[in-house]
Amino acid sequence: MRTSQFPLNTVKEVPADAVVISHQLMIRAGLIRKLAAGLYTWLPLGLRVLRKVEAIVREEMNKAGALEVLMPALQPAELWQETGRWEKYGPELARLKDRHDRDFCLGPTHEEIITDLARNEIKSYKQLPINYYQIQTKFRDEIRPRFGVMRCREFIMKDAYSFHLTQESLQETYDVMHQVYTTIFTRFGLKFRAVIADSGSIGGAVSHEFHVLADSGEDAIAFSDVSDYAANLEKAEALPPAIPVTAANASREEVATPGKKTIEEVSEFLQVPPEKILKTLAVIRKGDTTAGGSQDQFMLLYLRGDHDLNEVKLTKLIGDYSFASDEEIETHLGCRSGYIGPSLTDSGKIISWLADHAAVNMVDFVCGANKAGFHFQGCNWQKDFLFPNTDLLEKNAVDIRNVINGDPSPDGNGNIQIARGIEVGHIFQLGTKYSASMKAGIINEEGKHQTMIMGCYGIGISRVVASSIEQSHDDRGIIWPASLAPFQVAICPMNLHKSERLKAAAEQLYQKLLQAGVEVLFDDRKVRAGFMFSDMELIGIPHCIVISDKGLEAGIAEYKARTAETNEEIPFNDVRAFLLDKLNSQ
Repeated sequence: MRTSQFPLNTVKEVPADAVVISHQLMIRAGLIRKLAAGLYTWLPLGLRVLRKVEAIVREEMNKAGALEVLMPALQPAELWQETGRWEKYGPELARLKDRHDRDFCLGPTHEEIITDLARNEIKSYKQLPINYYQIQTKFRDEIRPRFGVMRCREFIMKDAYSFHLTQESLQETYDVMHQVYTTIFTRFGLKFRAVIADSGSIGGAVSHEFHVLADSGEDAIAFSDVSDYAANLEKAEALPPAIPVTAANASREEVATPGKKTIEEVSEFLQVPPEKILKTLAVIRKGDTTAGGSQDQFMLLYLRGDHDLNEVKLTKLIGDYSFASDEEIETHLGCRSGYIGPSLTDSGKIISWLADHAAVNMVDFVCGANKAGFHFQGCNWQKDFLFPNTDLLEKNAVDIRNVINGDPSPDGNGNIQIARGIEVGHIFQLGTKYSASMKAGIINEEGKHQTMIMGCYGIGISRVVASSIEQSHDDRGIIWPASLAPFQVAICPMNLHKSERLKAAAEQLYQKLLQAGVEVLFDDRKVRAGFMFSDMELIGIPHCIVISDKGLEAGIAEYKARTAETNEEIPFNDVRAFLLDKLNSQ
């Protein structure tokens, strides 16, 4: 492609609203243009990259036997009402009414639509298992779209859905999809991790996320430094300490800590490390008040001072909850937040509590004295807080914290390391969450009606493009993996318009490379050399051939790899073979 026919829409200034590097470079390199908050037009250069992502995904899904379909983006409310998600999904669901006042939404996902298709199209158990997929535009009415195409209101996804008679069949397809995703992200040329994940609002018992590793990633992932274990932070298990509780040496003493409420403030004031301070959190566990159910319950949570509460783990243990307000803490404990410590009673009633495993192992620790402006130091659980016995303390010991660097890996191999990642893929074992509510079943081999079991497998197509840039760039621009680069080679002739010989040589090379199947960008613009090189580096062309009158006289061309600091001279007549060798070795 010639730049005279394929204009480069590069800009030098960093957009004011672009925070992350991928957003900045996608605008500057002319990949996308903003239409409105969270809405972007893909320009020709960006679309070439997007289509390459789609092509790899489509090829590997087809190899795995998945069947491509295309479902409507506009979805009737009736299907969402069948599963209860019309009410539960929340304000991110872009809802609208048609001219007949019927409710619709712009689909953020397609579980209801594919389940409706399956219940009408799958007539026999002999058709199972089956795996449908599509590459489709999705919509989410994000309250605060940000980070360019990373978190926007309209985006492109590959979503697949499989249907099965048995859990064993689902597991087989799930394992195949796990391997397919591994192949896809490997072909993208990305550094990634597949991590054990929480299924979230989609549902299901088993799921894995695929994260592109990048310092700017929104998500924290935990992985072993010696094994294949990896999980997102919400799912990574914090094992109980292997070291037995040591004997107490100190005696409890009340000390004044005026105005010192946070762990950091108390640590600095008392010259005690955070891991020797007990963190006490107060929450209100939401009760089920329907049909005379339980009322809300005040609870205390105990963690080590250097550990953070894992809210996903806590929700799985106690259900919905909220953090107690200052007024609620005053009502139950007669104390202000920031000075809470272990407490057994609330107006004569036993207070419900949970302690993280690591907190249970603490000895001679500092904690709130349940009195404003005061803490205790030299504390020990049974000695100072009248916990009835060791068994009760151990019974209430649970995993409610985030893992940290250096924790033992849950698989028993090595220690945990924490890295940042960008979620680009997610696979789920949905079970019968959607098929049961929508009555998607078939007659099995025994002649009995059976609800189909489902799996779900998604890849953020447009997010892959941004994630690749986040992972690989420098101060000059994008560094594409070979499989995603919009063009493989750039031809950069110096002062093309001043030399007929140079024009002819550049044209001859261009045609030879096209005939060899190379994707070439021939820069035939009348621009300065520095401007030309800057553009090629900004848009990330992996291989650049520079030709000039002076070089032609010497029978040479200059080769510049995107990541190299210096140019390499090669015989002009060998350029085609040289480049093909480079491309074939990638």
